[in-house]
Amino acid sequence: MKLRDWLKDLDYELLQGDLDTEAEDVVYDSRKAQPGTIFVCLKGTRIDSHGFIGDVAAQGVTAFVVERDVELPEGATVVRVESSRHALAMLSGVRFGNPIRRMISVGVTGTKGKTTTTHMIKAILEAAGKKVGMIGTTGAVIGDQVTPTVNTTPESYTLQEYLYKMAEAGCEYVLMEVSSQGIKMHRTDGLFFDYGVFTNITPDHIGPDEHADFDEYLYYKSRLFTMCRVGIANRDDEHFQGIIKDRTCETLCTYGTEPDREGFPGFLGGQVRCVAEPGFVGTEFDVTDERDGRRLELRLGLPGAFNVSNALAAASVCRAMGISEEAVSHGLEHVRVNGRMELAYSSEKCTVIIDYAHNAVSMESLLKTLREYHPRRLVCVFGSGGNRSKDRRYSMGEIGGKMADLCILTADNSRYEKTEDIIADIRSRLEPTGGAFVEIPDRREAIYYSLSHAQPGDMIAIIGKGHEDYQEINGVRTHFLDREVVEEAVRDLGL
Repeated sequence: MKLRDWLKDLDYELLQGDLDTEAEDVVYDSRKAQPGTIFVCLKGTRIDSHGFIGDVAAQGVTAFVVERDVELPEGATVVRVESSRHALAMLSGVRFGNPIRRMISVGVTGTKGKTTTTHMIKAILEAAGKKVGMIGTTGAVIGDQVTPTVNTTPESYTLQEYLYKMAEAGCEYVLMEVSSQGIKMHRTDGLFFDYGVFTNITPDHIGPDEHADFDEYLYYKSRLFTMCRVGIANRDDEHFQGIIKDRTCETLCTYGTEPDREGFPGFLGGQVRCVAEPGFVGTEFDVTDERDGRRLELRLGLPGAFNVSNALAAASVCRAMGISEEAVSHGLEHVRVNGRMELAYSSEKCTVIIDYAHNAVSMESLLKTLREYHPRRLVCVFGSGGNRSKDRRYSMGEIGGKMADLCILTADNSRYEKTEDIIADIRSRLEPTGGAFVEIPDRREAIYYSLSHAQPGDMIAIIGKGHEDYQEINGVRTHFLDREVVEEAVRDLGL
């Protein structure tokens, strides 16, 4: 296409050159720059590519998008925009034909629950026979193919490329975790979702390279409701009004565990019951559609009453789409989220849960949740990452000693520290609590020990790594997935 056609959705100023310049792709990585591409200069936290525009021109690039004054390469076409990140997003949409429009799209934002909620929605839609693509923390998912992603919400070009591949693969629906940082960095510019979901917000992601303060964080979370046709919000959240006040969506639906008092009826959850059976550890709860009074009894295949809120979000968006009650019921009962309250093994002998909890707050929440199932013993297998704040390992040791019946201290990603030194730090805060513990530095051996010494009715929580499929020691990553080791141990021990 001619450059003027690439720029059709942008406000820009032509600094020099010819808008009839031909281009076949857009790039922002100088290593991929070549003749026939438009190079978008981006200013990052560490690198500003405006500074080496001359080097890129030497690689044969003749079309540039900038957002500040630069030394203009002779013979090149250069346009200036207010935000080059916004420009990259819009140009990427043009490059791939705005593929999100070919699918029914759901964007999910929130401090917690984005990953779990998108997996629940995916399980429900697949139970209804739909083909689903998904983009988020666990990667870009098309069928059985999973491509790891660097960010929860990838850079705009990569995001549009994933959406294009999903549409080409025949996906009818696309689910996407929409981070506040992704919105702030213009990665989602040009996208418009059919449904936008807000789970919750608590102070997080505030710092020099993220958000200046909580008000800014809330603002960017709330932007999702200016980017969707139907908004679905958690009315139980204390910041509900702040999230919805600037909305422009056509329709707003809510969900919660308290009756609607805001004038936005939706879905009411209640009667939550923890259920532990061989092969099933989760919750049962009721959900009432406040619009027509219909009531459903649902089983959720994830432990913890807090997950009921995520399930309400998933059920709300799927019912708003017109997905059947049967699919909602089946999807929630059989949902699995790798490394997030993941049921790895369950029998009369014991139950094994794998979770990503890797700090004191998430660890305490996890162990408190599992206590609700009244295990004979609550056993916790954990370590702590190396070359990170020691406060994390100290506080995890204290929580483990106070809340678990037995702690098995082992390796996590030790990185460039000695595993034994990290365990010693954990032990220094665990011992004063009087809690029982053993030390087994090898994580595989620790998992085997937890299963071989399990007593009937035990619940074993293996935490810290969750969905991670590697272990990093001395800077070297080797394949290691907690779930696979549990499966091996079950076979080898004849459980």
